[in-house]
Amino acid sequence: MPKLKDIENLSAKLNDTCNAAGITRVLEETFSSVDIYIYDSTSETLRDFSKSWISIDEFGHKEKAKILYNIFEKLKDNREITEDNTLFYALYQGQKLIGMLKFKNKPDKDRLELLNVASYLISLKIQNIILSVRMQKNIDFHDAMKNIAKIIETQYETSYIIPIIGEMIDKFVSEHLIYIFINNKLIWPSACKDEKIFELLKCITNKSEYILTPDKKIGLFPLISENKLLGCIVTKSTDNILSEKEISYLEQLTNQAATTINRANVYAEILKHATLDALTGFYNRHQLEERIKQEVSGAKRQNRRLCVIMTDIDYFKNVNDTYGHAAGDLVLKTVSNVIKHQLRDYDIAGRYGGEEFAIILPFTKIEEAQMVAQRLRRAVENTKIDISKINTDAEKNINVTISLGVSEYTNNDNEKTLLQKADKALYKAKENGRNKVELYEEISKNLPQS
Repeated sequence: MPKLKDIENLSAKLNDTCNAAGITRVLEETFSSVDIYIYDSTSETLRDFSKSWISIDEFGHKEKAKILYNIFEKLKDNREITEDNTLFYALYQGQKLIGMLKFKNKPDKDRLELLNVASYLISLKIQNIILSVRMQKNIDFHDAMKNIAKIIETQYETSYIIPIIGEMIDKFVSEHLIYIFINNKLIWPSACKDEKIFELLKCITNKSEYILTPDKKIGLFPLISENKLLGCIVTKSTDNILSEKEISYLEQLTNQAATTINRANVYAEILKHATLDALTGFYNRHQLEERIKQEVSGAKRQNRRLCVIMTDIDYFKNVNDTYGHAAGDLVLKTVSNVIKHQLRDYDIAGRYGGEEFAIILPFTKIEEAQMVAQRLRRAVENTKIDISKINTDAEKNINVTISLGVSEYTNNDNEKTLLQKADKALYKAKENGRNKVELYEEISKNLPQS
């Protein structure tokens, strides 16, 4: 019999662990180098618990995978099997075989006796961690649903919305590739090379429910809102089937995404005829483009100075990923208010897209525009943003910074080239470390001559 002290010591170490890496480390310290395989009854696959719950079928070694499945079957009648000095040890939940341990070096007699006594504790700890991960996934799923719902209220640009939806869905079906099609055109990600998917898309109508291929490795989930087919979310895997839980997630996320995209389309149509951005109160992009045409025309006609600042919020995606999109919207509102209070009455500010803003400065030389840009940069940097009411789990205040690019109108410019020059300067500011101001005038000196 193993010593009581050894059992208590192992039990205490297991209690202190909270993830697969911790359990693996404890077992290796106590016994020897080990792999942990757990059987997932939903997908009917063995999964490597030591490597983020990955299916062994994904390793690319079909023969090795076949051997492991054969050993797992044998363990239904044997507590342990030894092959080539490698010990395979059964893990049970009651009378049900749920997995196995693979010890690359067979433990000695004393360690093996300890394993016989402690296997129940090991199995229980593994089950608790799996349950905890699944519960957290459910919590994350409901948070994602709330975030998509929140996007409905504040965003109307599909180019901004769809990547967010794609990334959210990817979290819950992580072992499948995700594609989002709108009007049969791939919108996210940038490429899909599977012709079978394009053929299957032809079968989708506004009456369709989700479609699974016979092997359950490709799923098509139509985006339908108000009886209109907007597009389709497609999942694809070469190895893993879609589980019932994943299908449930996808159905709910697709329904919510369809509502969001439909609202975005409606808002976009309305806002073509509006002038203000709903979230920031700045001019929207359409109106901004009209205003810059007018200002360039005036500068050319009257031979007067004109500058443009392009700016965006540094690491804005990290804000959304860390604190949620509601907090991201609060950051956008706050930054736009800070900018607004730093400008003159006749300056023109617009939301160019996402977290990017354009500021038109009439009657302004580039040296003066640089001073304005620096003033904006410092004002944003020094502003504390209280997100505690939006995200109760986060710290009360966060800070963000902005990068800015400045360009000045010349007689060779039109509204597009003036914005492009400011955008190049903005890119340079981000390239140089962010939270900086760059002038196109200085960049252009270093550009190669044609």
